Amino acid sequence: MNNLKFVVVDDAVFMRTLLKKIIEEVESYKVVAEGANGIEAIEKAQVYKPDIMTLDITMPDMDGITAVKEILKYSPDTKIIMVSAMGQQSMVIDAIKLGAKDFVVKPFEKSRVLQAISNVLAI
Repeated sequence: MNNLKFVVVDDAVFMRTLLKKIIEEVESYKVVAEGANGIEAIEKAQVYKPDIMTLDITMPDMDGITAVKEILKYSPDTKIIMVSAMGQQSMVIDAIKLGAKDFVVKPFEKSRVLQAISNVLAI
């Protein structure tokens, strides 16, 4: 696949920056937008229809789990990768049931992020 569009959503600017850096190390991957909460994630999904979205679970205003269903309503082909902190396994399972395709745990390794992207591309 060439030129995949990504949207990175996390309330922590540092995490967004780190994820964007990892993603854009792959030549054909481009982060087209960023968001800080679930509401922004839904807006970005409507506008950009990204191939892949990374979505933090715990965010202000609207969490990632609540946002999953809405994102997929507006952009059904977007593959969502949840980003969770340690100890959020039950929330990750909830997100997967709602339509998320994979997850990475913070603090994440570059290899695990790239593996999750590979996993969802194979679906």
